Amino acid sequence: MALWQKNEIDEARQMKKKAPLSATMRMKRRSSVVMGVLLVFCTAIAARLFQVSVVDNAYYEMLANNYHFGTMTLEANRGAIYDANGSVLAWSATVYNVYVDSQLFQEEMASIEEDNLDKQETASESGEEAANLIDVDQLKNSIASFLAEKLDISQSDAEASFTDSGHYYVLQTQVEKDVVDEITEYFDELNLTFIGTESTTCRYYPQNELAAAVIGFTNINGDGQYGLEYQYDEYLAGVDGRMISAQAANGEEMPYRYSTTYDAEDGASLYLTLDTTMQYYLEKNLGEMVEEYEVNDRACGIIMNPKTGEIYAMATYPSFDLNNPSEIYDEATAQELAELPESEYEDAYLEAREVQWRNKAISEINPPGSTFKIVTTSSALEESLIDLAEDTFYCQGYLQVQDAKIGCSKTSGHGSQTFTQALTNSCNPVFMEIGLRLGIEKFSYYFQGFGLGEKTGIDLPGEASGSYIAEEDMTLVDLASSAFGQTNELTALELITAYAAAINGGNLVTPYVVDHIVNTNGNTMLQNETTVKRQVISEETSETVREQLEAVVNGNPSHNAYIQGYRIGGKSGTAEIRSTTIEDDYVSSYCCFAPADDPEIIMLIQADYPNPEIGYYGSSVVVPYARDVMENILPYMGYYPEYSDEEYADSNVTVPLLHDTTVESAKTTLDQLGLTYEVVGSGESVVSQSPKTSTTIAKGGKVILYTESTSSDELVEVPDLTGLTLAQANETLSYYGLNYVSIGASADSSAASVLYQSEEAGTQVARGTVITLTLVDGEAND
Repeated sequence: MALWQKNEIDEARQMKKKAPLSATMRMKRRSSVVMGVLLVFCTAIAARLFQVSVVDNAYYEMLANNYHFGTMTLEANRGAIYDANGSVLAWSATVYNVYVDSQLFQEEMASIEEDNLDKQETASESGEEAANLIDVDQLKNSIASFLAEKLDISQSDAEASFTDSGHYYVLQTQVEKDVVDEITEYFDELNLTFIGTESTTCRYYPQNELAAAVIGFTNINGDGQYGLEYQYDEYLAGVDGRMISAQAANGEEMPYRYSTTYDAEDGASLYLTLDTTMQYYLEKNLGEMVEEYEVNDRACGIIMNPKTGEIYAMATYPSFDLNNPSEIYDEATAQELAELPESEYEDAYLEAREVQWRNKAISEINPPGSTFKIVTTSSALEESLIDLAEDTFYCQGYLQVQDAKIGCSKTSGHGSQTFTQALTNSCNPVFMEIGLRLGIEKFSYYFQGFGLGEKTGIDLPGEASGSYIAEEDMTLVDLASSAFGQTNELTALELITAYAAAINGGNLVTPYVVDHIVNTNGNTMLQNETTVKRQVISEETSETVREQLEAVVNGNPSHNAYIQGYRIGGKSGTAEIRSTTIEDDYVSSYCCFAPADDPEIIMLIQADYPNPEIGYYGSSVVVPYARDVMENILPYMGYYPEYSDEEYADSNVTVPLLHDTTVESAKTTLDQLGLTYEVVGSGESVVSQSPKTSTTIAKGGKVILYTESTSSDELVEVPDLTGLTLAQANETLSYYGLNYVSIGASADSSAASVLYQSEEAGTQVARGTVITLTLVDGEAND
């Protein structure tokens, strides 16, 4: 055998030996792959089982429960909101959703048609004409027409519900009970059951727009939106209940014994510090001020207790109707929107709606103007930088600070003044000088000490914090302008809270609106109390500040909320707005408090951008309305005028009750009071009088005595008295047989003239009617 042949045979043998080993290895490899795949698969199954049974257990348990159990929500009633006297501001009432069961409708209509056929067959067999047949098409039309009349839907909407493919078609939500009763009675008479109702709740606001920005409102789902409704939603909302019933395999509910009910827990009720009477007077006067001075960017006001921080009233004007919050409430704004092209309307509407919902008193910032001078005053007095007995200041109409020449409101200057005179005159150069005495470090220290530049912490959403120049960035020019109320910007709430600290003994308190919260069992869940953050100035300094501000009111009554017989302190402010887009715009404000020696109430009113052609000083724009509010709420709070002997001799007179007295007795009484009289009729007794009992009139005024029941009040036209001196106004009113009382400037001042009159010129009033005259004396300041 050749060598090469032998090699081939050997190689073949070797190959034969290796072949079985290679197949075995391949089998092992295949087995390993299969086992690996199986292991991965088993691991995936185990992981999925773990995910389902452990991680997602709650979810799948819910799905199983949903399959085996039917659940119906029992809606909780939302808690009410009450004012300080228990008057309802918000409450939830039961209303109803009205729905159509479309399948049942089809079945009942088919049943009627079938009944018609039976009647026709029976009549045909007896040879008679079928009677009492129902025209199904006419019935459908009548039903649709009735539903359209009773509900806020069209007839076509009602007809569409009859053929809806679903099982449950809601025709209208939040339907009043009286309407539901009419619908139920109508379908009971027809013996039809496809119309159903379910009870739910609807939020009502009985006072409509009163305190709207504070109260806020709820959305269609009953969730709090804005104001207290949002802030205290967790308390008001309550917890919905559930009724869970077992279901058979076919999905039908099992008998009642297989159901469980979890009762709803109704929401708790809020009891506020707000007083609707004070709120009314505040809003009324804000509205009159906005109209009179054409205030462009709304107005706001706050009335609070300076010692405790309780908010008695807080308003933004124009307001909005809480029962229809999406409607633009301000007529002028609504008219502007109506005139916009369709492409611009939606964005403008949404912006206007957001503006009207915003609580201006806590969410918008502006320079405070001269009302801020109280902070500068308090700081300087606390640091003993002002000697009230010795210091004098000179105003030449401006002050040069570094490279800036900063002017006074009186460009000719006030000349030499005491501090009290400078505060009364609201002299800017004097307060710039005082600010420079304080220095940047001390000014910044007290600025922050009074809580300025930070949120007050009031229990309302949307509060902003003021902006200010930080100590490290402040220049002497910044310091000078900040000292009299420019440069820095504050919310109205920040300002009044700082002002309160200056006059309440030096304590910075946290303002609050909710007094306490009570659950449905009558248990108090939350009780708000006075929180003193810190004492900023001493009681001695605070007492001096009170005295100075009372002196401002008494020294310049025509520009302040002076009311004879009351001790009031106050300060007006006028801040100038300068920007590239705004020209000649001002923020007019006034802050006052009473009683001046022991304040129980403080009020701030602010008007943003009044028409400067009509007026823009705080003393002219805001003061008359602030005075009117104080005149109404001080007696309401139990404070009555107290006169000295001299003041009493010169004071107004309250008209007594003269009805049913003899004419001679009435004359004697009026003579003793210093009043004149006119007798109308020939009777011997007084049957009616004008002015009426308890009306206040000036001494020397006239009372009309009617002695016959057939006598009726004689009407006269009110003359225009604006611009007249008090003597001229008195003479004119006497000619018309009208009376007056005066407020504002002293009646003894020969320079005093009528700024406003309570009854508009041309109005027809009864003879004897009292016209309130607001007097002004001298030039305006702040």
